Amino acid sequence: MADTQAVVAIDQGTTSSRAIAFRPDGSIVAVAQREFRQIYPASGWVEHDPEDIWSTTLAVTREAIDGAAAAGLRVAALGITNQRETTIVWDRATGRAIHNAIVWQDRRTAGACARLRDDGIEDLVTDRTGLLLDPYFSATKVAWILDHVDGARDRAARGELAFGTVDSFLMWRLTGGRVHVTDATNASRTNLCGLMSGEWDDEMLSVFQVPRSVLPEIRDCAADFGETDPSVLGHRLPVLGIAGDQQAAAVGQACFRPGDIKSTYGTGCFVILNTGDTPVRSNNRLLGTLCYRIAGRSTYALEGAIFVSGAVVQWLRDGLGIIEKAAETEALARSVEDTGGVYLVPAFTGLGAPFWDPEARGAMFGLTRDTGRAHLARAALEAVAYQTRDLFRAMAEDGVKPGTLRVDGGMAANDWLMQFLADVLAIPVERPTVTETTALGAAALAALQAGIYGSLDDVAASWALDRRFEPAMPPANRRRLLSGWDAAVARTRIRIG
Repeated sequence: MADTQAVVAIDQGTTSSRAIAFRPDGSIVAVAQREFRQIYPASGWVEHDPEDIWSTTLAVTREAIDGAAAAGLRVAALGITNQRETTIVWDRATGRAIHNAIVWQDRRTAGACARLRDDGIEDLVTDRTGLLLDPYFSATKVAWILDHVDGARDRAARGELAFGTVDSFLMWRLTGGRVHVTDATNASRTNLCGLMSGEWDDEMLSVFQVPRSVLPEIRDCAADFGETDPSVLGHRLPVLGIAGDQQAAAVGQACFRPGDIKSTYGTGCFVILNTGDTPVRSNNRLLGTLCYRIAGRSTYALEGAIFVSGAVVQWLRDGLGIIEKAAETEALARSVEDTGGVYLVPAFTGLGAPFWDPEARGAMFGLTRDTGRAHLARAALEAVAYQTRDLFRAMAEDGVKPGTLRVDGGMAANDWLMQFLADVLAIPVERPTVTETTALGAAALAALQAGIYGSLDDVAASWALDRRFEPAMPPANRRRLLSGWDAAVARTRIRIG
């Protein structure tokens, strides 16, 4: 980056909205963050108020821009990264959503997915999109909104409604309703976009009954998406980079070579493995997806998604009240030798990869009278590592055995967890100096489009190692712990009633 320039990345996540201003060397100059309300209308349902998403995003973006200015830097561009699959349908005339956002974690369309699966549709969906039939993805969420809001389908047919993932909604608001776009990575997570074509697929639109009239235009990840309206941020700023949060993290982690792999520990956990210019069809229910698309060239990835990682710590804080802040879990985990045989399977909204079981629910096993909050905190952290191992085992069965894992996200700051992760995976774990790699990736894409970076090599050159965690657990201990976890998962999936 030029010395006097900065890029502000909007990082709109599942539980909070953040904006980060990055200096020319990729270091952070300003950060703003605000949490917002989570809405749970029914068991397995998760919603957000789109106005909460917008108001918090607007506030933190203004703060980050002001922070960059205070440091003497001119904001050259904005980048956007966002919680993927979360679905919003809004009125084109007013910009107001016709229903709360249905969040990626939401499982209300499990029945619709099951009916399509019974009709033999899943292989077609996977062949076209690389994805599975699951409530996780956007397509059935869009259809649900159109079917459950009075008059919505008729309004969509008249061209009055727009659908988008969160990036599209933010772009609409930032540009004063002038631009309805998304990027290739977010489009690839909808079940409506062809993985190879990179365009909306007519057959998928028919399968999921989503009208083309509501869809945004698909652009590359580094592209001219439009300028902000002066009434929104006070002046015009170009938005030059957009990517879904996990793909943005892969860019921020410089996963540009086939075989490079990263894992992000936020609300959920997402492992992305770069597979180069060819998508990989998993035999173990992992996802073929887009890693990024730049200058019209697509790079693909194999992905595993865990629905609950950081969210389990949030549950310890807000649900059980046994901690006041997330950072307490590391000291609690260190305070006991083990969990005392306790396993926590945090299937609060079902199990993601490689099980894809929307009906599974969370459970704890092995509780005794001696079980205390330290044991529960340690079991929660261990569950994050065990779920990552489930993804790596599936990748190994697909013929992929990564040698090193790069980590990021809020939980990556927990040294105890990162060491336990290295022990469970039996490979080194690398943590970069800048762990806000999701925002960094969005900023890098915008900087690339702005000409501040000349190539992806410049992005890779800015990556720096903070700490490397080497596996140290005896193999027999690892096998014993994983055997207990496998048994706990199997019991969680037993239907009761």
